[in-house]
Amino acid sequence: MGGIIDKRARARAFRQRLERAMQTAGMSQSGLARAIGVDRSTVSQLLKDEGARLPNAQVIGECAGALGVSADWLLSLSDRPETATDLLATSLTLTEAPRALVDQQIFEWHREAAGYKVRHVPAALPDMLKLREVLEWEYSPHLGRTTSQAIGASEDRLRWMREARSDYEIAMPLHEMVSFAHGESYYRGLPRALRKRQVERFIELNDTLYPRLRLYLFDARRIFSAPVTVFGPLLAVVYAGRHYLAFRDSLRVQAFTEHFDNLVREASVPDREIKPFLARLARDI
Repeated sequence: MGGIIDKRARARAFRQRLERAMQTAGMSQSGLARAIGVDRSTVSQLLKDEGARLPNAQVIGECAGALGVSADWLLSLSDRPETATDLLATSLTLTEAPRALVDQQIFEWHREAAGYKVRHVPAALPDMLKLREVLEWEYSPHLGRTTSQAIGASEDRLRWMREARSDYEIAMPLHEMVSFAHGESYYRGLPRALRKRQVERFIELNDTLYPRLRLYLFDARRIFSAPVTVFGPLLAVVYAGRHYLAFRDSLRVQAFTEHFDNLVREASVPDREIKPFLARLARDI
């Protein structure tokens, strides 16, 4: 009898951990089914079967590989989700962060995370949603004569990011968007007509890309976040100005994921209200 209870407990823990890993990775049942080469109904059964049987070792291994966790963790043989390879790379890495649009390192992280949900708190407005004229206004002081070349090279990367299989959730301070619309603080001197076009561009992209792109605005007086990007279950990167602080430890990635999800829960302007909010801003400019 004890063995039967143990098997049922382990099967139940497998279902719970599989569901948790899918949520962390931002992967749907259909997405996992495609990744491991089975029907969606098979994944649904893995999550809902109340029996004591576990799937075969191949299916468990495929699920673990697709979700970036270890098979031992799915089977409750380990309390750490990362694979043996990841355990060797859990130390903090420090990478130079040049002041220039989408640098090569950021782009490589996005390519690595293709297919996973990307959660992003930008340092200002998200570059991937900006008009070329706004990028030129913002980056010219740093890039000088190379601004046009740098933007031209980065536009392909920005286009790739927008068209990738990843879903994007972007959370940013409410005051950042309001300051931009009003041409205040950091955005002082940005022409009114350009600010209006940019807000209208946000609305257009929201209409085109939603729900793959979700925008949230949070009140920085109530809740704070440093600039951070969480690339599915793979890594979390904090922007510290001149450097990126990159974490691959699953426990830390999960902590940053929960931090971001809290920003979403506390958002003053959630994704479903972003369009009317932006429309009001555009009218006020």
